[in-house]
Amino acid sequence: MDFLISSAYAQAAPGAAPPNPLMSFLPLIILFGIFYFMLIRPQMKRAKEQRAMIAALAKGDEVLTNGGLLGRIEDLAESHVTLEIAPGVSVKLQKQAIAAVLPKGTLK
Repeated sequence: MDFLISSAYAQAAPGAAPPNPLMSFLPLIILFGIFYFMLIRPQMKRAKEQRAMIAALAKGDEVLTNGGLLGRIEDLAESHVTLEIAPGVSVKLQKQAIAAVLPKGTLK
C-alpha cells in the first residue's frame, strides 16, 4: 500500500554554529565582578583601616573594645595593650580587640 502514498522525509537541518565560549562564561564573569565590588573590596578596605588604627594607637588614647569596654590605654606592647577601665582597675587585651578610638574626654 505504500506505492499509493509517497513517503515524507524530514530535511537535514543546517549545522548549528558552535556557541561562543566567552558568551557561556559571561554571566559567571559578571557575577564575580559584582561580588568583588560589593563584598570583597569593601571588606579589604575596612581591614586596612583597622590595621592603620591599631598601628596608630598611643598611650592615653581612649578606646572602645569589641566586648564593649571603654577605657584609656596605660601601656602598649607589641601585641597587647593594658587598658584602664576604672580608677585602679586595669585589664590586658590583644590589640586586635580594640574596635574604635574615641575622642579625648569621652570617658569623663
